[in-house]
Amino acid sequence: MSLLTQAPKGTQDLLPRQTAEWQEAERVMRREAALRGFGEIRTPVFEHTELFQRSVGETTDVVQKEMYTFLDKGGRSITLRPEGTAGVVRAMLEHAAYNEGLPQKFYYFTSCYRYEKPQAGRLREFHQFGVEMFGAAEPSADAQVILLGKSIFDSLGVKNLSLELNSIGCPECRAKYTKALKEYFQGRENELCETCQSRLERNPMRILDCKSPVCSKIAEGAPRMLDYLCDECREHFEGVKRYLDASGVAYRVNPSIVRGLDYYTRTVFEFVSNDLGAQSTVLGGGRYDGLVEEMGGKPTAGLGFALGLERLMMILKAQGIEMPAPQACKVFVAALDDAAKVCAVQMVNALHTCSIPADYDSCGRSLKAQMKYADKIGAEFTVVVGGDELEAGQVMFKNMATREQETVKIGKPFDQEVFLADAMAVLAKTEGIHF
Repeated sequence: MSLLTQAPKGTQDLLPRQTAEWQEAERVMRREAALRGFGEIRTPVFEHTELFQRSVGETTDVVQKEMYTFLDKGGRSITLRPEGTAGVVRAMLEHAAYNEGLPQKFYYFTSCYRYEKPQAGRLREFHQFGVEMFGAAEPSADAQVILLGKSIFDSLGVKNLSLELNSIGCPECRAKYTKALKEYFQGRENELCETCQSRLERNPMRILDCKSPVCSKIAEGAPRMLDYLCDECREHFEGVKRYLDASGVAYRVNPSIVRGLDYYTRTVFEFVSNDLGAQSTVLGGGRYDGLVEEMGGKPTAGLGFALGLERLMMILKAQGIEMPAPQACKVFVAALDDAAKVCAVQMVNALHTCSIPADYDSCGRSLKAQMKYADKIGAEFTVVVGGDELEAGQVMFKNMATREQETVKIGKPFDQEVFLADAMAVLAKTEGIHF
């Protein structure tokens, strides 16, 4: 029976109070993205497995160990998306969005799936806010994407974040660096963890990102990618820093940032929190100038980031930042009998036409129980409807904070225009109602 009443390991439920907090954070993200010309895109939760093998990289931990992959009834290999970028690139190419002019700018809210050990801030089903920009090769585009991320954190009031930058170069200069890196780590191969020993031949740069204390210590003496950048990559990185400096954005160059997916090139960056412990990166991104071509399109510059929503909510909680509470019930109408229930439904529906949160009892409670429920849901006004009120064609709106009561006409029979004219006059006296 527990299988029916417990969420699968590595997943979580979000109840209305929590989703209200998420929605407020998402509202800020939508606003900041729209200010910079990004439009929302929605892609399928699953794609053909080959899409991720080709884009994310077959040597990555994501593809080798973490993807949820299965055969559908047609025998096709399907994978639940482990990240958002590949699906957006596929959609842009499939629908030829590049013909609408460049740059193309997208943002999305997405759920992703990776089979790994669940821990705080790292679930098997997790959620991201992401942005992608295609066709913008200038370092000013890097700055715009980074500034978008910063503006979201600033708008939410998040503190104690540091921006860390690096450049991992282009395929040409990275080939020289990879050779030097292999030579360095081969000298201490026996000291590396088992995972990093397997990375040594396939992708030695991933060793720089290992969380093992031993591997991290060894990596401190490794060659730096920044020392191997070609002139064009170095000029691009200096341009990014110049735009950030001009915008007053503090950052730290961190040569160990490599990101976990193979498609990154040149600029990579992270916003790191001091309040998350081991899972300190809350936003990560960078350039992927070769990805569109790798997936069958024409050479097209690309860049973007993903912001972990679970980690963001952890930061907000740790820093005591409260999101606005869900909108409470403004008016609760209690009914005494069947005839009054009909009137209660009419009154509440009328209030809804004016965007006033209102409700009535639908559980057959007694009057006393209805009033207790109204108090539990935080109703600002209560109204009792019975035979006397129907006969008089009016009800009393009781302010639950001040205990004051005001007469509101409802008509005889119920007249929506008459009711709303009086009801709105009463409600307009309270905070948050404007006409």
